[in-house]
Amino acid sequence: MKKLTIIMMMAFLATSCSELQTIAEQAMEEPQTITNSQIKDGLKQALQKGVDQQVSKLTKQNGFYKNDKVKILLPEELQKVDDGLRKIGMGNIADEGLKLINRAAEDAVKKATPIFIDAIKNMSITDAKNILTGSDDAATNFLKNNTSNKLYQEFYPVVESSFQDVGADQLWTSAINKYNKIPLQEKVDPDLSKYVTNQAMSGVFKMIAVEEKEIRNKLSSRTTDLLKRVFKLQDTK
Repeated sequence: MKKLTIIMMMAFLATSCSELQTIAEQAMEEPQTITNSQIKDGLKQALQKGVDQQVSKLTKQNGFYKNDKVKILLPEELQKVDDGLRKIGMGNIADEGLKLINRAAEDAVKKATPIFIDAIKNMSITDAKNILTGSDDAATNFLKNNTSNKLYQEFYPVVESSFQDVGADQLWTSAINKYNKIPLQEKVDPDLSKYVTNQAMSGVFKMIAVEEKEIRNKLSSRTTDLLKRVFKLQDTK
């Protein structure tokens, strides 16, 4: 009789433990309640991570020049200059000119972070919800829509100043003058500062989009508890 009682108690305990474990596992799988404010804070974290991880890289030497995703190539007008100089054995001038264009972009992007921080601070709950349910670059587009004008205003004078500091303006003026002297060539006079400013902005947004896509699609890129909780909502949609 004692043996039977002991066997029954053991069976009961085993069943109870199994049920408790199942309940615990289910509880862990249940999505935790998350507020609109937390969703907004999570999206702010994601954007800040994009700025911290990617924009800072672009400000370093060769941040543009040796990054194939954002390296600034010559505008169409200057591609003619590049080809023409190489044909007359002046490829070294063309190479140096391309490098200096990218150096100017690297200098200009140093102005980006505070502009992005202001935009992130002003994100509304509606913005956050739209970003969370939007495309893989919805957060990047939020920044683009809210910072592009300011970025251009800040980048352009830096690009112009950088051209002067590194001698890019003189180099390209000399290169263009040499090209324009080549017989039977159409003369060029591009606005390099405007071109590089727009290309620098494009590169910044491209790299932020890379980080955003990582966070949206890779669990390992969600480096805080809040990021994990917020983007888990995205995963279940």
